[in-house]
Amino acid sequence: MKLRKLYEAAVAHGKSVDPRGEDQVQKSLEEARKEYEELSESEKERFDTERLSNPYSDSRILYGADDTEIKSVMVGIDMEAPEIVLADRLREKGRRIDLVWAHHPEGPALANLGGVMAMQADILHRFGVPINIAEGMLESRIREVERRVLPTNHMRAVDAAELLDIPMMCTHTPADNCVAGYLQELFDRENPERVGDVLDLLRGIPEYAAAERHGMALKVITGARKRRAGRIYVDMTGGTSGAENTFEQLASRSDIGTMVAMHLPEKHREQAKKHHISVVIAGHMASDSLGMNLLLDGIEKLTSQELEVIGCSGFRRYEHKS
Repeated sequence: MKLRKLYEAAVAHGKSVDPRGEDQVQKSLEEARKEYEELSESEKERFDTERLSNPYSDSRILYGADDTEIKSVMVGIDMEAPEIVLADRLREKGRRIDLVWAHHPEGPALANLGGVMAMQADILHRFGVPINIAEGMLESRIREVERRVLPTNHMRAVDAAELLDIPMMCTHTPADNCVAGYLQELFDRENPERVGDVLDLLRGIPEYAAAERHGMALKVITGARKRRAGRIYVDMTGGTSGAENTFEQLASRSDIGTMVAMHLPEKHREQAKKHHISVVIAGHMASDSLGMNLLLDGIEKLTSQELEVIGCSGFRRYEHKS
């Protein structure tokens, strides 16, 4: 398929499983369109018009013509300059690679990572946190993340792709939406009684089983395996970790007993412990791999086309057709 069609299919599938729901996703696009229409002509020239159809500022075509034919893709979690050179080396050895496909954002998608974090407020609202409090908690955290990426050499990998003439794109939140929704539905359906049962369910998923075989074990970082799990909150989408006082709000305004996350800063862990919320770390690379696999499955179903997938940089292809 063409590069633009592949990218648009990834965004479309990400929207279809967005935890905010279709109405809220559409509202975010309408807000972007209204913002654009109110700009002066000079300001419109600087506006990222991808925002009018794609609500995820951390997912973009980074290099390559829209009509590039894509049949074979090299997919990884972190696709930076070394992976671009690896793709070029494999091409030299006769391997067809039409696209380097990263999960984590690079280029302008990395520079605008903070732009997707506002969706966390709507997710918290679904779990009982008033929307005004959720938005207020996130404001300072979003500014913090924006400041953190300011000094980043975010065009480094994209420049390498351009110099070697290898098309490149990244899909961050669309894949994170996939893993968050998949795990949330699993826990809601199976209703595990204890934290240890949460671990057992995760071990039944090939990405997590493979990670454990490679020494990356599932971790309970607050609480204990024998503690009752309560209601489970899967925190795996919305850019990066949210506000540390999220745990206070979840503890006081919802029946959340356990959070399942990819990773968690130490200050956040301390707050979870203080408010008696168990936290299971499912693993960063394994969770991102699951999200990318689910995204690939969704794209193939949506387009009725299969891609040859070469996995690297923490990613292994597993199909989840069911």
